[in-house]
Amino acid sequence: MDSIDINEKELYDSYPDILDMLLYDNTTKKNIIWGTDTYKKNGYYFNDYITPQSIIYSNIIKPRSEKAKDEKLKRARDNGEVFTPSWMCNKQNNITDNEWFGRKDVFNYENTDLTWKTNLEKIVFSENKSWKDYVKDIRLEMTCGEAPYLVSRYDTVTGMPISLIDRIGILDRKLRVVNENSTSDEEWLEYALEALKATYGFEWQGDNLLLARENLLFTFIDNYKYKFGIQPSEQILKNVVTVISWNIWQMDGLKGVIPGSCKNEKISQINLFSEEIIIDCMCSGCQKNDIYNHNGVYAKIMDWHKNKKTRFVDLIRRK
Repeated sequence: MDSIDINEKELYDSYPDILDMLLYDNTTKKNIIWGTDTYKKNGYYFNDYITPQSIIYSNIIKPRSEKAKDEKLKRARDNGEVFTPSWMCNKQNNITDNEWFGRKDVFNYENTDLTWKTNLEKIVFSENKSWKDYVKDIRLEMTCGEAPYLVSRYDTVTGMPISLIDRIGILDRKLRVVNENSTSDEEWLEYALEALKATYGFEWQGDNLLLARENLLFTFIDNYKYKFGIQPSEQILKNVVTVISWNIWQMDGLKGVIPGSCKNEKISQINLFSEEIIIDCMCSGCQKNDIYNHNGVYAKIMDWHKNKKTRFVDLIRRK
């Protein structure tokens, strides 16, 4: 792997529809927004849509490890952007899998020097939980950034690429299980898609969101090439990106809405002199910190089991 950065110009030249789909927001039926003013110097502002033309000629969207130091510090200060090293993602994903399998060290063994040794033996499942159950088990990474908990093409802190066999992300593990257990080409593709459908993440900033979506797409491509030795067809890629664009979505995680979509409300009131006055009031959800009462655009995701679109906020249990 020569570079961890995906060249959007090359992707667009080969598959223009794929890049369009990676930039699509299923909630608004428009493109994802930048969601940051980091790119003001390039002429793109918070609420502007990210278009292919805005990125394919300038290569301005880069993984965090390749950004300038001052830009990293500014994003951390302004947006609370912090990226987790792969060893920590691995440790936390292992904790989840220890619980699911009922035993430790299923996919790898953690070393004291913050590295890990991959278990090269075929993953063993119990009579009560099959490999298909694991693939379909729903996992979510909140405020996912470049999605280091979901896929680990590279360490998001150091920028070092990680070989396919040693990857530790949630989707990486699911696809490894599919690679080890599928018995036909059709079954592999069916359960690779099931793995994607069970893998979710949301992110505020549009550049990170695109990187996360790209990382999931190229993780699928890496596994497809590993399994079949060829590049997947454009139709297969379209099916994959359809799932990714639903499952990795743009959202303000504290409000459940598209970032910046809440607006002040104009309220008419009658004063003591029977005169009508118009008052600008903050969105009541923002004012009361009530996630169920915002006037912004609530983000929608796909429930693939029911084949039904649903607002993410409706999946959160009310107190």
